[in-house]
Amino acid sequence: MMKREQTNPNSVVAFPAHIAPTVADEDTASVIAVLQEQLALAREGRLRSVAVVSVSTDGEAIGTQWSCKGADITSLIGKLTVLTHDMMSARK
Repeated sequence: MMKREQTNPNSVVAFPAHIAPTVADEDTASVIAVLQEQLALAREGRLRSVAVVSVSTDGEAIGTQWSCKGADITSLIGKLTVLTHDMMSARK
């Protein structure tokens, strides 16, 4: 039998830096810029909660994700719900 290695769930795995090729358009550049700003704040320890609404390029798939302290969850879910409904209404 093969023995499985135990991994520490709290360890951070460093990934090699990846520079994306030329950005396709201004919309894509805007998404990347917003995400990079949030990553920088997270690395500095200046964020306690983040909420994201994602929309696929065809506009059909809308998803919400969040990472937060327990006390923030209700507020973030409410804001994401409202934003998601607004986005869904706007595409009709």
